[in-house]
Amino acid sequence: MDIKLDDLTGTEIVQLIREHLQGMTLNSPPESIHALNQDQLRKPDITFWSVWEDSVLAGCGALKELDSLHGEIKSMRTSSSHLRKGVAKRLLQHIIGEAKRRGYRQLSLETGSMDSFEPARRLYASFGFHYCKPFSDYLEDPNSVFMTLRL
Repeated sequence: MDIKLDDLTGTEIVQLIREHLQGMTLNSPPESIHALNQDQLRKPDITFWSVWEDSVLAGCGALKELDSLHGEIKSMRTSSSHLRKGVAKRLLQHIIGEAKRRGYRQLSLETGSMDSFEPARRLYASFGFHYCKPFSDYLEDPNSVFMTLRL
């Protein structure tokens, strides 16, 4: 697998982001969707990567800088054709490594509380993330789960 910085202009990544947003719409009420669209992912405080297996897009993810010591994982998505092949695990290792390289002391995320998000919560927990209160601009929400990792 090859992880590359991505400018979000390729047709494959545009389609995967669209799939990600559609998945959020199917599994979360509108007021609880915190996924970012293509334009929002291009903001200067966000670094976005795509994961490739040969020339096939396998997944994506982003790291948002909340402040000089705290980052947030955003837009983690595995292509439906690459589920259970280690894409998310490999990308999460990459993002954690980048957060450490930047000198962050904490890495946090928001994900859904519904059953469909259980695989994501298990993955994050396997890396040492633990449940926490809402961070940054998030508010308590029964449809959201917040997790954090001290680096």
